[in-house]
Amino acid sequence: MHLILNPQVRIEQTRRRLAKLRVEGLVDRITLPQRGRLRGWFPTQYGVQVACEWPELRGRRPSKTVSDRTAVRLRVGHALTVTETGLAFLQDARRRGELCRPLDWIPEVYHPTGSNEAVIPDALLYYRRGRDGGEGAMLRAFVEVDRATMGPERLAAKLTAYARLYDYVPAPAPGRRQRPVGQEPVQEEWRRHYPLFPQLLFVLDGTGPAGIETRIRALRAAAADPALSGFLRNVPVLVAPLIEVLQGGPAEPVWHPVQDPGSTVSWSHSPGPDTPHAAPAHRGAAAAHHPDHRPDHSWSERWAAS
Repeated sequence: MHLILNPQVRIEQTRRRLAKLRVEGLVDRITLPQRGRLRGWFPTQYGVQVACEWPELRGRRPSKTVSDRTAVRLRVGHALTVTETGLAFLQDARRRGELCRPLDWIPEVYHPTGSNEAVIPDALLYYRRGRDGGEGAMLRAFVEVDRATMGPERLAAKLTAYARLYDYVPAPAPGRRQRPVGQEPVQEEWRRHYPLFPQLLFVLDGTGPAGIETRIRALRAAAADPALSGFLRNVPVLVAPLIEVLQGGPAEPVWHPVQDPGSTVSWSHSPGPDTPHAAPAHRGAAAAHHPDHRPDHSWSERWAAS
């Protein structure tokens, strides 16, 4: 929290501010198991109510368990890894003079997909590429952080869930089956929030090189499903090990396209809707021209080399 909010001041100031918020009943803390005196902070129910009135967070749907002490204790490992991932993007933007502020990393944004189901990414990321104050592109990404607590098949099934969100069109309200003349047709739900569907970034942690390779292969196998072809043609889906994101920075070419995991790209310069993912047959030609291309070595070989 100190590095996210106040890296330019002494950490004691951040600790005093947290203590003051705790006295006011806005936040609370738990002591992390097997981590000495390290504490994890979370908002109280009152703190959630106050924060939801901020203009920046108005309309957001907070998790029902975000202020529950037991739920926080059970999920603290995952929450800290998600926060660590978000911090990597924030610090990288600061180093590059680009724009990504703390509230541009929004955890668990609810996206309905009908039939009482929903897609809830670990985080929604807003990032403005280019120097602050100059011209640049606004990037958006859904971020899924996997700590190897679920099987590779369950991880890969998230591709299907996001494809369902991509295609989901809300049903008309009861009694409104006919669209009035001149009224705009009903569009996909996500278009109410984003001009383009956000990229999908998988960040892998909690396992060694073999486990990383297994999970990347599972995502690659899921991407071969013809039912996902339209989604994958228009939405970049990339995967990277957390250790590489932290070591090189998320803007470096450490991301593997799920349709071509042998190559790597930068997430901020990944192929757009009109640019097909690199195909193995053309990889040699692309290597000479693409600034983000890396040699086609396996991830485990690069792990060993580092």
